[in-house]
Amino acid sequence: MSKIDQQLFTTHEHALEREYGVCPECGSELAVRHGKHGAFLGCQSYPTCEYHRPLVEKTTVEAELLEGTECPLCGHPLALKSGRYGFYIGCSDFPQCHYIAKDEPETPATKVACPSCRSGELMERTNRFGKKFYACSGYPKCKYLLNFPPVAEPCPDCGWPLLVEKNVRGERRWVCPQRSCKYQSETI
Repeated sequence: MSKIDQQLFTTHEHALEREYGVCPECGSELAVRHGKHGAFLGCQSYPTCEYHRPLVEKTTVEAELLEGTECPLCGHPLALKSGRYGFYIGCSDFPQCHYIAKDEPETPATKVACPSCRSGELMERTNRFGKKFYACSGYPKCKYLLNFPPVAEPCPDCGWPLLVEKNVRGERRWVCPQRSCKYQSETI
């Protein structure tokens, strides 16, 4: 332990907290401060001087008009814009028209009828973590869902109107989603 150079561990400045210039209001040195919205540069004589600025200056991107496109609501051309959550396509006549193009296509139904309500179809959805699941298209009224892809075949043992495709011990099989039924098909 005595062979370790202790001067390496006695540094007083953090790597990010080096000199960032002087405060234009009072002339004191600026330092990196941390707030609830992230790091920023602030004056070291804080209570008397309240000067602060962002640590990284954000560059604004001008809206770029997309040739040959028009807004379906008002007819103005669409533009590529930069916003809080990245780039998006929206109407160039913004204050009057609030159209934003959705890049997510509508999730197609799996053509399997919901066994719970019998009026909706099971649709592929994605949860907030990116995992896929299959839920009824009449969601607020019917809350039936599956974690595996549904197959429009009735269970031969219990008669449940659908099966799910699942990996069982490394082999793909059709399995009954009912907990009381233990049906498993042969390897597909």
